[in-house]
Amino acid sequence: MSSSAQPAQARRGVPRALRPLVDDQFRRLAGALVASLLSVGVWLVASVWQVVQLGGDPSDLSLVATAAAVGLVSTVLVGGAVADRVPQRSILLVVESLRAACYATAAALSLTGLIQVWQLAALALVLGMADGFFFPAYSAWLPSLLAPEELLAANGLEGMLRPTVMQAAGPALASLLIAVGPTGLAFAVIAAVQVAAVVVVAGMRSTPVRREVDRSRHPLRAAVADIRDGFAYMVRTRWLLATLLFAVLAVLAVMGPVEVLLPFAVKNQTGGGAGAFALALAVFGAGGAIGSLVVASVPLPRRYLTFMLLGWGVGSVPIAVIGLTSQLWLMAVALFVAGFCFSSAQVVWGTLLQRRVPPAMLGRVSSLDFFVSLALMPVSMALAGPVGEAIGLAPTFLVAGLAPAVVAVVTLAVARLGADERAHPLRDAPDADPHGSAASRPDGAEPSAGSRPHP
Repeated sequence: MSSSAQPAQARRGVPRALRPLVDDQFRRLAGALVASLLSVGVWLVASVWQVVQLGGDPSDLSLVATAAAVGLVSTVLVGGAVADRVPQRSILLVVESLRAACYATAAALSLTGLIQVWQLAALALVLGMADGFFFPAYSAWLPSLLAPEELLAANGLEGMLRPTVMQAAGPALASLLIAVGPTGLAFAVIAAVQVAAVVVVAGMRSTPVRREVDRSRHPLRAAVADIRDGFAYMVRTRWLLATLLFAVLAVLAVMGPVEVLLPFAVKNQTGGGAGAFALALAVFGAGGAIGSLVVASVPLPRRYLTFMLLGWGVGSVPIAVIGLTSQLWLMAVALFVAGFCFSSAQVVWGTLLQRRVPPAMLGRVSSLDFFVSLALMPVSMALAGPVGEAIGLAPTFLVAGLAPAVVAVVTLAVARLGADERAHPLRDAPDADPHGSAASRPDGAEPSAGSRPHP
């Protein structure tokens, strides 16, 4: 039962940001997400410090990070096609189980002293491939569980949990576990936590996919056709194409320096260790959590495209400070501001996809979001280490901070996104039926017109 069918009094008086939690199925999904994000947060720090303990350098860390990015990009298109054909609960159940197996393998290798950098890279590759199926399935499932007017709050809660749990609680737990025992202990703990996520998802009800699936076609041909239709929709939908092209350049500039060079900036410029690196990630996560909560607590911005692009673009400017300061507190302030802006924009973006993209296309469009916007993420990861060593951390972070702001302003002007958002306002309708016809949906998205362009 979606939240639109819940008694009205159950949601009366509940803060806007918390209303999706009235729905039992979303509460379960949020619980599984907490466990999964905590595991990822611990993995981020534990895998980095495992590389350092093995005597690795920035290039070795680039290898592990690049492997995860390659895994994501290589599977996300297939993941989107599958999400539009297979009940999303089944997909999430397989993904969470695979993650648990990867963490358990890392724990066994580390605790026995057999772990090597290439093994960490291989595990990161598999985890990235799992992410390629997780993100489209999660995005496509939410509108089946919640009414349209609650999607912004749901995405805000997810946006709050991601930095709070993954970038704050996870790194903090990793730092504690590494301080009291071997790195393998951290891997063992998250393997157990991940099993909890599997159990919760297994207890949820499955929902049917929101499209009519032609079962007469060969699965491989059907998947290729689905992916082709997704690309066609992206190309003919200007707001979607413009945003994704902006993301390609922004990710190229920002992702590698933040993911690969930040631990070395903390270590070399501030003299900090694992605790200082965890603190930097925690502050970035805190900014993201607050930004997500703020956006989830208010109506969707009327100028949602402008808000989103400037949030990502202008929000990247503080990153330039990271390479210029030797003070951990100043680095932390810059990361807090960047996290606040990035997560605020991301909440709007996730809601925009779920509100303006036809339900039958949502899995594929969500996968295209990751594929196109992150297409150069492996390149960014691979280049970050060598570029940082060649020109220094300060110039690298300066480019990472300033380039996205320029690209955001150019994208808004050239693609005329201001006119698009004025022509297609998204208004909340409390009585909207998330399974209803286009006429009943506040955004006019077509529930089954997967091959037709959105107005």
